[in-house]
Amino acid sequence: MDRVASVVGNFLVDAFHHLALFAIGGTIVWSAVVAFVRMAERGHASIDDILLLFIYLELGAMVGIYFKTNHMPVRFLIYVAMTALTRLLISDIHAQQGSDMAVIAIPGAILLLALATLVIRFGSSKFPSVQSEGSETR
Repeated sequence: MDRVASVVGNFLVDAFHHLALFAIGGTIVWSAVVAFVRMAERGHASIDDILLLFIYLELGAMVGIYFKTNHMPVRFLIYVAMTALTRLLISDIHAQQGSDMAVIAIPGAILLLALATLVIRFGSSKFPSVQSEGSETR
């Protein structure tokens, strides 16, 4: 009975993962297409629009990597956050609505995220995670 429950449970979890990944991937593609069509309708793309497309690209890559490896690359989340903060900074400066503190705080946050990426990269190269037999170590 335990064996059957384990097999059925694993199947349901895998099915949910695949369904959720397809839904998330489809939503990312849909959002990117809508953003691109809006840019085409306007006849130009701002730096804000281009950075938004980069965010969609990173999210799509993250979904693809998770689909292939079943591991969530934390670095990609950090890259998305860095791109989003850069987009926010450019928007604030362009609109000249940002306070002086925001002009300092946002690059500070980007620097902290870059340092976090450095720590993660160093840690994963120095202390690689244990992989199951048959899978490769990154």
